[in-house]
Amino acid sequence: GMKNDLAFIMDMNLYLYEHQSTYNPNIPLRNLFYIADEYQRLVVRKSLYSTVIQKIPTPRFIVFYNGSTPIDDCYTSRLSDAFYHATDNPSLELIVTTFNVNAGHNTKLMSHCQILKEYSIYVAKVRSLAEQMPLDDAVQKAVTECIQENILADFLRKNQAEVIAMSIFEYDKVEEEKKLRKAEFDAGIEQGLKQGVAQGIEQGLKQASTDTALRLLNTGKFDVKEIAELCNLPLEDVTALMK
Repeated sequence: GMKNDLAFIMDMNLYLYEHQSTYNPNIPLRNLFYIADEYQRLVVRKSLYSTVIQKIPTPRFIVFYNGSTPIDDCYTSRLSDAFYHATDNPSLELIVTTFNVNAGHNTKLMSHCQILKEYSIYVAKVRSLAEQMPLDDAVQKAVTECIQENILADFLRKNQAEVIAMSIFEYDKVEEEKKLRKAEFDAGIEQGLKQGVAQGIEQGLKQASTDTALRLLNTGKFDVKEIAELCNLPLEDVTALMK
């Protein structure tokens, strides 16, 4: 179930883009799995046992981060940071560049990409309004204000329902991950963490989807089928929530 957000080739460079709303130090390891999968797809019809070297696109790993945990405007992380034994010349290395795309950061980058700049404004609005009112109302108000101020206006008009649903889900998911990390810390038993962290993450995401579905049901603006699709839940689960 692990998938990279976006992969594309330009001028024989293979770019892998990730968007993160939470700080994650394991991005280099995740990207290792992603790039291996992409390369397998590219050479599936070629022989790796031939005497001719099979050329592959040069990989570039980029993360766009807009979480609430403060980070620098730009920093690099390395796969070798995760190695048990540090070495100056690792046999395997993967370097990821992370850009902070929260409002007020990386102004030069934002000046070259208006869409990214407007997205950062939208996220900042949601966060600010969520401190003053219920999340559902905050997201709706942020969308309305952005359309009025011509911020992502065309996109929001066309995709308003999905944007609202996904914004609520993202917020719920972040909160669920925070609670999960606190539970892990409070437990403090290494063996228990090793066995339970994968199950805990899965349960946390399922809970976030359920919370989002309940929020959308309470708005009265979505039918059961729409909510099931937006929250990636079985139709019967959403029907049960409604009952």
